[in-house]
Amino acid sequence: MKKVVKFGGSSLASARQFKKVGDIIRSEKSRRYVVPSAPGKRNDKDEKVTDMLYQCYDAAAEGKSYKKILEKIKSRYMEIIDGLDLNLNLDHEFETIEENFLKKAGRDYAASRGEYLNGIVMANYLGYEFIDAAEVIFFDEDGSFEADITNRELGERLEHVERAVIPGFYGATHSGGIRTFSRGGSDVTGSIVAKAIHADMYENWTDVSGFLVADPRIIDNPEVIETITYRELRELAYMGASVLHEDAIFPVRKEGIPINIRNTNRPEEKGTLIVESTCRKPRYTITGVAGKKGFCSINIEKAMMNAEVGFGRKVLEVFEKYGISFEHMPSGIDTMTVFVHQSEFEEYEQSVIAGIHRAVEPDFVELESDLALVAVVGRGMKATRGTAGRIFSALAHARVNVKMIDQGSSELNIIIGVKNADFEAAIKAIYDIFISTEI
Repeated sequence: MKKVVKFGGSSLASARQFKKVGDIIRSEKSRRYVVPSAPGKRNDKDEKVTDMLYQCYDAAAEGKSYKKILEKIKSRYMEIIDGLDLNLNLDHEFETIEENFLKKAGRDYAASRGEYLNGIVMANYLGYEFIDAAEVIFFDEDGSFEADITNRELGERLEHVERAVIPGFYGATHSGGIRTFSRGGSDVTGSIVAKAIHADMYENWTDVSGFLVADPRIIDNPEVIETITYRELRELAYMGASVLHEDAIFPVRKEGIPINIRNTNRPEEKGTLIVESTCRKPRYTITGVAGKKGFCSINIEKAMMNAEVGFGRKVLEVFEKYGISFEHMPSGIDTMTVFVHQSEFEEYEQSVIAGIHRAVEPDFVELESDLALVAVVGRGMKATRGTAGRIFSALAHARVNVKMIDQGSSELNIIIGVKNADFEAAIKAIYDIFISTEI
């Protein structure tokens, strides 16, 4: 069995955390390929190494004093190395980094050094081979990830390597320039490595025990989701339920490789298993509930619009003209409503309204602002009668007025529009009716 294990910044913030990680890796021989992040915060008042690297690079590139910040970064690594009793000296690496900062090698290069150095430390600590991600993960000159080339090169490189550490978050162009994924991109690296070696499991270790049914900032101690499908995860992640970088899903999904979200500080807990599909019956009717604030709706009314070929396309072309993407578009016989991000829409609202009038000659256009969207997601909803009824009964009991309902034919999710002010009450009501009453 082959496993790829990725550890987040909080899991590698100190020598004490490194030792926990070492125990986890050594406890199973199958954990053969390790993807580390840069050291994160040791406490709430601490700084992430990546943030310090950005500060240091910006200062050096602008000709300002940077030595103190660089020394601070060095001390973080020395503290870890000394705490692990390693015979390792990173002075040469820091000399190279300083030279490249002064040569203005780029902010991507600067940010990547946190993972690069942590990878060296991790490889020394475990006795694994260190493979620089810049040698096996490729971007084109425009900064777009080259999936096929990477998969081939990485697969060939690791084919005869029994155990290796590959730093997360970055790769390189063919000319050698460092490129990074967006923040949290070590998740993506782990997924890419898992695909390249045809892993049996991709374990993503972090500081939480998996995906939660609801946002812990709204619900006290929400339940952990035991098993979730990629499709359910995509719906919840899009609505803000994030433990995993959403681009990390795609490489392993193509290979049917499951992802296991685990807690470094509670390794005995099973966490959340993310799979392509499963016949396991979900513990609750819903898998999760998530949402976002900050939307507005544009309601367009026109008699007999349903008989007008191309009506919807003409309306959406107006939004496209101003670079506004739509979130949901429920419609009736004579009405069509478009939900968009309010922050994107406000600047162009009058131009959009005028454009809609020119494009389709509506009878009436009405705007409503300060709306939130709540997604109720679950593969179990399809086989359970009365799910929608329970949702709306719970919302009515909580005195939440429903502004919009949108359900796809897959019956995997139900989207509900409410006022921003009712958002938290809506989440609590739905959680209580499906989770608290079913425990």
